Amino acid sequence: MSSSARAEDYPNRAIRVVVGFAAGGNIDTSTRIVTRRLSDVLGVPVVVENKPGAGGNVAADGVARAQPDGYTILACGATSHGANSALFAKLPYDPVKDFVPISMFGTVPNVLVVNPSIPVTTYRQFAAWSKADPARANVGTAGLGTSQHLSIELLKSMTGLPLTHIPYKGGAPALADVLSGQIPAMVAGMATALPSITAGKVRAIAVTSQKRSQQLPNVPTLAEAGVAGYDVNNWVGLCAPAGLSSDRVAKLYTALQTTMNSTDVQKSMAGIGYEPVKISPTELAAFIQKEIPKWQKVVREAGIQAE
Repeated sequence: MSSSARAEDYPNRAIRVVVGFAAGGNIDTSTRIVTRRLSDVLGVPVVVENKPGAGGNVAADGVARAQPDGYTILACGATSHGANSALFAKLPYDPVKDFVPISMFGTVPNVLVVNPSIPVTTYRQFAAWSKADPARANVGTAGLGTSQHLSIELLKSMTGLPLTHIPYKGGAPALADVLSGQIPAMVAGMATALPSITAGKVRAIAVTSQKRSQQLPNVPTLAEAGVAGYDVNNWVGLCAPAGLSSDRVAKLYTALQTTMNSTDVQKSMAGIGYEPVKISPTELAAFIQKEIPKWQKVVREAGIQAE
């Protein structure tokens, strides 16, 4: 009866969802789309708070130390609960032990694009072009340790392609150099590259996800193009501090599923390149357990260290 009473009483005040990156980015924007509707479903304000720093570690550490009452939640994702465990020698939090997953709510792939002057239209042609003259095979990204950088390193480890990573301070300047021909190619975030792809200013070669993107249905995946088993997806979801009661986890999970069934939410997520996802807390926990060793291997072999 006491557990039932706690479930019925929750939530009775505002819930804070902490985002580990600046306002306006993909994770922030997707989280705000979801939390606006989630507020209506739960009947209380669900407020987004941005706490950027150390690749999302500042926010994750703060939430890990918060009271496990369901009123402070992390917008967890591919960095906080995947790559960061490999990129940083010592995390201030444990992505497995310090959190209880609630659910993933969106994924978005990266996309390999080239300047149209490069004589390639498929991944196989791009691979042959790279091998023919490794000195020209420079591929830009939004920066060291980003999902786009890790996408390149995973591709190199799986294929042996002689690609040289060129890190930028953000996806926009990297794309600008591809457009101008300063570099021939880049692995870009979907939101960054999509307008230029649609306008024909860059050519999309392949997406990094296991399934084709709804935004680019005619662009094959790298796995389809010949890199069997390749799969990189940026993802975002909700994770709470460890110790949150099972009834409150269940209530948040159910509310999030209702939110993701909203046509408006699905349309808004698609507008920024995200595909809505609905998985259980148990499924998300299992996914995180697989992601961590995957990126640890890639980072170790590539010798990457966070700045």
